[in-house]
Amino acid sequence: MSEFSLDLHDTAIAYSDKSDAELKEKARLFRMLNSPVLNSVGTGLTKFALSMGLPVQGMIKATIYKQFCGGETIAESESTIARLARAGIGTILDYSVEGRTTQEGFEETKDEIIRTIERAKGDPNIPFCVFKMSGIAPLGTLERLSARKRLDAKSQAKAERIHNRVVEICEAAYDIRQPIFIDAEETWYQDAVDRMATEMMARFNQEEPIVYNTLQMYRTDRLQHLKDSRRQATNEGYVYAVKLVRGAYMEKERERAKEQGYPSPIHATQADTDADYNAALEYCLKHFKDMSFVAATHNEESTQLLAGEMHELGISPDHPHIHFSQLYGMGDNISYMLAARGYNVSKYVPYGPVNDAVPYLMRRAEENSSAAGHMSRELDMLNREVRRRGI
Repeated sequence: MSEFSLDLHDTAIAYSDKSDAELKEKARLFRMLNSPVLNSVGTGLTKFALSMGLPVQGMIKATIYKQFCGGETIAESESTIARLARAGIGTILDYSVEGRTTQEGFEETKDEIIRTIERAKGDPNIPFCVFKMSGIAPLGTLERLSARKRLDAKSQAKAERIHNRVVEICEAAYDIRQPIFIDAEETWYQDAVDRMATEMMARFNQEEPIVYNTLQMYRTDRLQHLKDSRRQATNEGYVYAVKLVRGAYMEKERERAKEQGYPSPIHATQADTDADYNAALEYCLKHFKDMSFVAATHNEESTQLLAGEMHELGISPDHPHIHFSQLYGMGDNISYMLAARGYNVSKYVPYGPVNDAVPYLMRRAEENSSAAGHMSRELDMLNREVRRRGI
C-alpha cells in the first residue's frame, strides 16, 4: 500500500467548532467518565435521584445529556444538525426512547421515527435515519420469533403488528428515497431482526440501497453472515446494504450464555473482534460496486485501514456506497478529520425527553468506563487541545 494516513490526532481540527468554554466543559465531563469511581458514583446517584422523583432533569440536561444528545425534540436538535453540517458531517437522528411496553407506546415510537424520515427529506445533512426493532416491538415476541417457536393467536397478532410497523417505516423511507438503518439487538432477538431486514431489503432495495441491516462483528458468526447475505442479495437481484459495528452487549451476552449453558456467541478476545471487523471492511470494499456499507467505528486502526485502501484503489472519498459514522459527543478526532478530507461521515445524534434518554446515557457512561483505553485517548486529546489554546 502506498504511503497514506489520516492525522487522527490533530486536535485543532477535532475540536474546531468548540468554544473555549465548551471545550473545558467537555474535558471536565470526560475526566469524570474516565474515572471508574466517579463514573460509578455518578450513574448510581442519577438512577437513585430519578427513581425517587428528585428534580435532577435540569442538571442531567446541562451536563451529560448536552454532550451526547441533540435535544429533547427534532426541533431542539436543529442547532446540532446545523453545527455538524458546517463541518461537513451528517446527522443521523436517533429517537432514543426505550422501554416502551404497550401497543400505544410502540405506535407512538413508530410515528416519531417516521417524523425523523420526513425531517430528512431532501436534506443532504441527514444522510440516514435509524430505528431499533426493540423500540416498536414486545421483546418477548421478538425472542419467540427469533427462536422460531410456534406462536399462539395472541403472539401471532403481535408479530403481525410488528411487521406492519416495520413495513410502514421502511415504506416511508423508500417513498422519499431516504436510507434507513435497522439497528442490531442482543442475539436472542436478532434472528427475527435479520429476517425482517432481509425482507425489507428485498422489497425496497431493488434500485438502490434504502434499508440497511446492522452487523455486530464481535459475534463469531457475523463475518460469514455478511458474505451469505451479500450473495443472497446478488442472487435475488437487490442491493445489499449494511452497517458494521463492533457490538454493544458483550457482558450481557456472555453472562446469559454462561447462565443458560450455551457457547458464548461473542469472540473470546478483542483481537478476534478487531480481525473480523477489519475483514468485513475489506470484504465490503471488494464488493462496493454492488453493495453499500457504513463503517460505524471509533477505532482508529479500522478507520485508517478503510481510508487507506480506498486511496490505494483510487476510490473517491465521497463514493455514495461508502460511509463512516461515529456517536455524537465521541470520536470527534475521527469524524472531523474524515470530513475535512472529504469522506462521507455522519454522527448518530440521539434525541428525546431527558428522562426517557437516561438508559441510553447510562450505557454511554458504562461503556466509557469499560473502554478505558478509548476514553483515555479521547481525554488526552481534549487536554492537549486545552493546553494548545492556553485556556
